[in-house]
Amino acid sequence: MTLLFILLPPLLILIFVVRLDGGPAFYRHTRVGLGGRPFRCVKFRTMVTAADQLLASHLATDAEAAREWSARRKLADDPRVTRIGKLLRATSLDELPQLLNVLRGEMSLVGPRPVVPEELQQHYGIQGETAYLATRPGITGLWQISGRSDTTYQQRVALDIRYVTEWSLLLDAMILLRTIPAVLARRGAM
Repeated sequence: MTLLFILLPPLLILIFVVRLDGGPAFYRHTRVGLGGRPFRCVKFRTMVTAADQLLASHLATDAEAAREWSARRKLADDPRVTRIGKLLRATSLDELPQLLNVLRGEMSLVGPRPVVPEELQQHYGIQGETAYLATRPGITGLWQISGRSDTTYQQRVALDIRYVTEWSLLLDAMILLRTIPAVLARRGAM
């Protein structure tokens, strides 16, 4: 709670800046939580307001982008991302509102990346799904400090499984300490 109070002034500034393009400040998207319970993950909006339609059109007309999306569920040159959104993503500031998810008990500070149901079904397999569902997703985790978008989706799943099977307070502390330099270096940021 103290952390939210400290972060309130920069959060208010970010809310104002994100809203400058006329859209809402926040983006809420259903993700899979502990035990498979769905929750609304909160982030600062980094995309245009008609992002889903723009993505569908872009993938239908650009075969290379469609392959990249299929393999990573991310695009290096994503036409949906706003100018301020690029900065928020590169610095991971878009994830600050997830502190509300942590306060509500839907997420933790450290854990696997929050995923949508389709990702869990298509990419995780039985071992990965079992590991993922055994813990709360986190704002940061092994993926965040291991290259973020520079990793393959299979590496991301392996990191999530590793986190769950090797969990300890020491591991969480190490991840939290390594998150700040990883974010500041912007390695793997998209």
